[in-house]
Amino acid sequence: WFAALLAGAVYCTLACTSFAAHMAGAVLLGAFWQQMAGVGHDIGHNGVTHVWKTDNTIGLLVGNFLTGIGMGWWKRSHNVHHVVCNSIENDPDIQHMPIFAVSPEIFGRFFSSYHQHWVETDAAARFLVSYQHWLFYPIMAFARFNLYAQAWLLLLSDEYVHNKKWEMVASAGFIAWLSSLVAYIPVGPWGNWERVLYLLVSHNVAGLLHVQICLSHFAMETYHGVPYKGEEDEWFRMQLATTLNIDCPAWLDWFHIGLQFQIEHHLWPRLPRHNLRYASKLVQVRRGGNRHNPPRDQPLSSPASARARDHAITVNHHPSSRSSAKSKVSTTTCPSGLTLSLISSLT
Repeated sequence: WFAALLAGAVYCTLACTSFAAHMAGAVLLGAFWQQMAGVGHDIGHNGVTHVWKTDNTIGLLVGNFLTGIGMGWWKRSHNVHHVVCNSIENDPDIQHMPIFAVSPEIFGRFFSSYHQHWVETDAAARFLVSYQHWLFYPIMAFARFNLYAQAWLLLLSDEYVHNKKWEMVASAGFIAWLSSLVAYIPVGPWGNWERVLYLLVSHNVAGLLHVQICLSHFAMETYHGVPYKGEEDEWFRMQLATTLNIDCPAWLDWFHIGLQFQIEHHLWPRLPRHNLRYASKLVQVRRGGNRHNPPRDQPLSSPASARARDHAITVNHHPSSRSSAKSKVSTTTCPSGLTLSLISSLT
């Protein structure tokens, strides 16, 4: 399947001369990256061979070389995300100021333990967050470029990264083969603009995964500090409170690469994704519900429109604003009838 996607992308890109064929190649390349993310995700969690050294070596090929995503950076960020999911001060996956604010609790000033700097709601943040309901999809379409940059920033820093030199070689290899592929496109009248569009389309298709992952966390509960201090915030409850499953039929599991079962994945991070649907049945039993009649406190999987309604928050003031600012919650319709709740503050 992966080989077919990549081979199809290369064939349409290099062996065909029409603009439509080249754009089809870009779509296939983006689909290849999106699908490979599932393998890279399992490998990053040591869920393929369960042998750390072996999975780490495979990760250099699957992550750095074939998809451009640095495994060292991904593990560093993603492991923290799992431990303190949706913690305002500690989870880097929800720290997207000055562009996105997933909760009004982010407004003001806090210290990011991951990035090791203070995050403040300055004038730029107030302006950009005011339009985050419009910016969300365009940014998700190009978010992959930021992942490349983050990986290289870590590799070029003084921070320790296991197999740093090999990661740099593999990541450079990704740049080399992708650059060569784009450079040898037999372009038509559009010239180099066709090559630019090829890169944009392929990355936009791969960006669908970013939308899915954001849906699973952005609309859920956030909190300050660290959890697991007592019965009310023990492991099982916290995964239900901070993680959302995306409902889909079994025949679509391949498209969502298994990560639509975010609750089960966060409960058992090393469980391979092909077992997550079965694991969801165990979670339903543990919670006293089933797929068609889930417990009322935390729906196991639901249209995000319903989840967004439950999550909707009206923000009357920015804690750090010099003057009061009225806010509202807007919803953005997502693929498959899903809806993501985003806070739109009107200055």
